[in-house]
Amino acid sequence: MKILITGAAGFIGHHLAKRIASNSNEVIGLDNINDYYDTNIKYGRLEDIGIRKEEISYGKMTRSEKYHNYKFIKLDLTDKDGLWNLFENEKFDAVCNLAAQAGVRYSIENPSAYINSNIVGFANLLEASKRFEISHLVYASSSSVYGLNQKMPFSVHDGIAHPVSLYAASKKSGELMAHTYSHLFGLPATGLRFFTVYGPWGRPDMALFKFTKAIIEEKPIDVYNYGNMQRDFTYIDDIVEGIIRVINRPASPDKNWNALNPDPASSSAPYRIYNIGNGTPVKLTSFIEAIENALGKKAKKNLLPMQPGDVAATWADTAELENDFGYKPNTSIAEGVRRFISWYREFYEV
Repeated sequence: MKILITGAAGFIGHHLAKRIASNSNEVIGLDNINDYYDTNIKYGRLEDIGIRKEEISYGKMTRSEKYHNYKFIKLDLTDKDGLWNLFENEKFDAVCNLAAQAGVRYSIENPSAYINSNIVGFANLLEASKRFEISHLVYASSSSVYGLNQKMPFSVHDGIAHPVSLYAASKKSGELMAHTYSHLFGLPATGLRFFTVYGPWGRPDMALFKFTKAIIEEKPIDVYNYGNMQRDFTYIDDIVEGIIRVINRPASPDKNWNALNPDPASSSAPYRIYNIGNGTPVKLTSFIEAIENALGKKAKKNLLPMQPGDVAATWADTAELENDFGYKPNTSIAEGVRRFISWYREFYEV
């Protein structure tokens, strides 16, 4: 297949592109390389897959020096003409949209970034996928869409009407938009709700990265909700394996779907929603202990109240992923954190 991966300089996008390129599929990676966080990490990810920084310019295709079947283009999804030309020239079989403005707290400070990237940009991608008859659109959603829901574990069959951040609302909007295109135009679309992804090449604004940096530098870490947080931490390789299995099986209509009792996870259209999570909530304090053990150093904790837009716990029900694809993430926290710490020490030479 020829696959477009958007957000290819991002955390998940980088790992997915590298894995698929290693399997000999033809891959085009797309990213606008914005400065939401340190672009050195984004360029480092691209270098890791064989794309040199000095060869990157907007709208220009660059071929990997490591993978003959991987090319990268710097492009913004809000650039409708540029996106349209890319689809017309490359004739993709499938699209995996991982491009998004990430971060819950940043959405409170800069809402327009989320509207532009997660809604306008995704709408452009949907339109291009329809026009050029993409066989399967897979796109990243988020566990954040569950919002105020407290019924645990979070199930794709539950409603998601109460988001608590604009980031979550923008991700819910993406799911609704995708369903519309599936219904009106028969576009097979599968949304994946990721649960707290972590691992090597991770984002600097996420807890594991910030905690590791602070502990190494012997600085205090901010621990919100006084440490009484729970997250369904999911290792990056487990996420990538799930995405690949889903890409290879386009969504199809649910023959048992009932409009009188509508299931949010499926439809009479070729539309599906899945959770991808480890399926086990871990206390934030236990996660910190795993970091301490891997580093051999204790953290200095600054206990703080809950932040606006945050939720106390996440926990994925992955029954549908297991039933439909025979897959369940299984990397332990201790092993996943150890691999991240090893990467961090090598990358930053500490």
